[in-house]
Amino acid sequence: MSTPSPRQPLRRRSLFKVAGLGAAGAAGLPVISACSDIESNSGSTQATEGFDFLPTYKEFPLPVEPNLVGEPPNHPSGFTSYPEPVQAVAEVPSGSGTYELTVPIWGDTPDGDDPYYGTVTETWGGTTINLRHADGNTFADTSVQWLKANEYGDAIAIFGWMLGSHSNFTETVVNNFYNLTEILKGDIAERWPLLARLPSSSWGQSVWSTDIEDPDTAGIYGIPMGFTGGPGNAVMYRTDLLAGANLTVPTTIEELLEVCRAWSDDANGKWAFAQLDWFVGQWFGLGGTDGWNWDADQKKMVNNVERPEFTEMLEFRRTLWDEKLIHPDAPTGTLDAAAMQKAGTVLFTQDNMARWNDYALQVKRGEAEGEINPLPPLGAKGREPLVYMNISIDGWTFLNKDLSKEQVEEILDVANWCASPYGTTEYELLQYGVEGEHFTLGEDGSPVYTELGSKLVQAPMNYKNVVGQVQTFLTGDPDVVQKRFDFHASVQEFGAENPFAGMRIEAPADAKAAGQTLWDQQNDIAYGRAELSSIPDILETYMNNGGEAAREYYTEAYKSVHGE
Repeated sequence: MSTPSPRQPLRRRSLFKVAGLGAAGAAGLPVISACSDIESNSGSTQATEGFDFLPTYKEFPLPVEPNLVGEPPNHPSGFTSYPEPVQAVAEVPSGSGTYELTVPIWGDTPDGDDPYYGTVTETWGGTTINLRHADGNTFADTSVQWLKANEYGDAIAIFGWMLGSHSNFTETVVNNFYNLTEILKGDIAERWPLLARLPSSSWGQSVWSTDIEDPDTAGIYGIPMGFTGGPGNAVMYRTDLLAGANLTVPTTIEELLEVCRAWSDDANGKWAFAQLDWFVGQWFGLGGTDGWNWDADQKKMVNNVERPEFTEMLEFRRTLWDEKLIHPDAPTGTLDAAAMQKAGTVLFTQDNMARWNDYALQVKRGEAEGEINPLPPLGAKGREPLVYMNISIDGWTFLNKDLSKEQVEEILDVANWCASPYGTTEYELLQYGVEGEHFTLGEDGSPVYTELGSKLVQAPMNYKNVVGQVQTFLTGDPDVVQKRFDFHASVQEFGAENPFAGMRIEAPADAKAAGQTLWDQQNDIAYGRAELSSIPDILETYMNNGGEAAREYYTEAYKSVHGE
C-alpha cells in the first residue's frame, strides 16, 4: 500500500533528536567509519531533514508562470496551454565520458540507435549515457543480485517502492554507491544552478548514514527523482460506462458496492474491477507507515491488522470475490486492468493519476472511447474519508562508488541539464523528443507524440527520470489539467497525517518478512482461499513472527519525533 504523507509541511527538528533513538529503536548498525562496509538485518531509521551539508537552495526563475497556481506540493500548479519554450542552460559543459545506466522498463525495449538519444547527448554536452533496460516487473528483486555483484554499470535508477525487496537498503546504499556529499554540499549554483533549485526536502530524502546514531556519518548518496505531493493514485472509472448504465458516481463504500452489483455481469464478461488490493485500505481509514499508527487513546503503536476496520476491509474485498464483482483471474496479478477498462469489460481501475491524462490523449487520437475520472474520497459506515498524500520523491539515481570524482561531476552536469523545468527547450527535447520525428505541434500549439515518439520517448523510462525537475506541474490535456487541479483542491481536507514525517524508516528483516506473509494471507481471504474467521490467526502469526518486535521499533521511532 502507499504510505500516507503529512497534511502540513514538515517541521524542522534537530538531527540528533531523530537519529539518537537509543538501543531499542536504533538501526542496530555497528559503529564504524563512513567508508567501511556494513551488514545488518535489524532495520534502520534515518532523519530526512535538519542537515547542514545539503546543497544550498537557490531560486531558479521559472521561464513562464503556470496558468493555474496551487500550493505545492500537495496542490501542484498547472499549465492549461503550452508555452513557447526557452533555453534554461545557457552554457553546457562539454563531456567526453561514456557511462552505463541501468533502468527498469515495462514493455518493449526501444531502439538504442534512434536519433532521440544522439540529439539529447549532443545537446547536453556530449557525455554518452548508454541505457541498460531491464524488466520492470522483476527489477526490484533482480537489482539485489546486481548490486551484490557490482554488475549494474556506472549508475542505477531505483524507485522508492522497490526498496522492500532489499533486506536492508541502508547497507546496499553505503556499501555500493558514491557518497556525493563533498561534491554537492554548500553553494553549487554556479556549476549546477538547476540542482541547487531542487527542493531541499528531495535532497534530504537522499541521505543515508553508515552509523545511524552518529549524525557525522550521514551523507548524500542519491540523485533525487521528481518531488511530488498530493494523491498519486486513484480509482478511475469510465464516465460513459457509468452513465450508460444509468448509475451515479458513488460517494460512500456502501454506494460503491451497489454500483458494482448493478454493473457486473460475470456470465457476459463484465466486472466492476479487474483487481483491487493495494488501494482499498484508505477507504477504511487504514493509513500509517507499514500499517503502524499511533493510537492516542491507548498511547501505543497499533497495526492495522489489529483494528476492526481491517476486518471491514477484508469483508468488502471478499464480497467482491464471492459475488463475482471482480475478475476471476484477479488473484494472478497479471491482468492488464487499463486495457480491460479501455475495452469496456471493467468499470473501475486502481491506477496512478498519470493515466488520467494518458487516456485523454488516447481518446483524442481515436484509440479509446469515453472518458475516465477519479472516484471522490470514499468512507465506510459514515466515517470521514482518508486520502493518502505522497509528499516524497519517486526514487533515486545512484552512482557506482568506483567512479572518480571527475566522472561523478560529469554525470552531475548531465543531471543538471535534465532538471530543466516545463517551458524550456531542454524539457521539450527530453520529454517529447525531436520535433517532426517524435512529436508534432497540435492545433493548440502543444506537442503531440507521433507513433514512434509514443513508443520510444513517452512510454519507456529513459533520461527523463535521471533527476527531478526543479518543480513538478500538472501538464497535458487542458481539460484534464483543470479537472486534476480541481480534484487536488477537493481532497486536501482528507489528507492522512504521517506520524513519521521527517524520517525514513526501514523495518527489520523479520518485520518485512512478517509483513509479506500478512499481505499474502490477506489475499488468501480476499480471494476465497481462506475464511474471514482466520483473521485472528493471521494476526497471531504476524505478531509472533516479527510484528511485536516491529511495534517496539516503530514506538521508539515515533517517540524520537514526538517525545510521548
